[in-house]
Amino acid sequence: MPNLQKKPAWLNKKISLRDCADVKTLLKSLRLNTVCEEALCPNIGECFARRQATFMLLGAICTRGCRFCGVAKGSPLSLDADEPRRIAQAVRDLSLTHVVITSVTRDDLVDGGASAFAGTLRSLRSIGRPITVETLIPDFNAEEKSLRVIADAKPDIIAHNVETVPRLYAQVRQGSSYERSLRALRIIKNIAPEITLKSGLMLGLGEKKDEVYSVFDDLVAAGCSFLSIGQYLAPSNKHAAVSQYVEPDIFREYKNQALLRGFAYVKSAPYVRSSYAASDYNTALV
Repeated sequence: MPNLQKKPAWLNKKISLRDCADVKTLLKSLRLNTVCEEALCPNIGECFARRQATFMLLGAICTRGCRFCGVAKGSPLSLDADEPRRIAQAVRDLSLTHVVITSVTRDDLVDGGASAFAGTLRSLRSIGRPITVETLIPDFNAEEKSLRVIADAKPDIIAHNVETVPRLYAQVRQGSSYERSLRALRIIKNIAPEITLKSGLMLGLGEKKDEVYSVFDDLVAAGCSFLSIGQYLAPSNKHAAVSQYVEPDIFREYKNQALLRGFAYVKSAPYVRSSYAASDYNTALV
């Protein structure tokens, strides 16, 4: 894929952490990881300034080798049993009403880390005030037992991102499988049809429109109601290169098509990420 050097005018967001020192200080004091920091998200300054963060469980080292992701790869550390309590403390201190919990992929764990998600849900529910919770999960190798642990914890939204079209998996999602991701979503919908499912796509990796539309159809058939679509931006020169900067009009076209094909709520714009302005999706929760 070509390595595009010059970003277009619509990708001119400047990252500034000037107005969010208190959030960074709190997260550091509680020894919490966020995908905002570990994945080098371009929205970090905006979200932190709004006192929003996506908490990342199970450490900061992933066992898979996706070439699009800025999270470190390698051999992960042991589990931190106190992490759920500290996340609940951060949610209290930040006065959050919507919380997104994600994790690195931990293929080294018997349950893939599902029990850590469930423990965190329990800690959040003990806060004693209304909070909507979204879990952005790995595929758990589509193991029904692990996925049932997540569903039984009753998050309001379960998200799992397919990220790109099936043809590009071999290039950018080594160790993952498009069909396995769809299977995981179908299993969750079968176990807990009342829980809203969400997925996400990155554009600009070399996908074609008909491939993207086919993914829309696959996700709706798997039970997904919510969708995020954003522009892929390479975290470094060592990651998969950007093939195309997709124009904003195309993002709007994809949004319209996704809604026509059955999604209830769609965010589609260059800087959209799965957990960006995640509370907005609540307007479509049944």
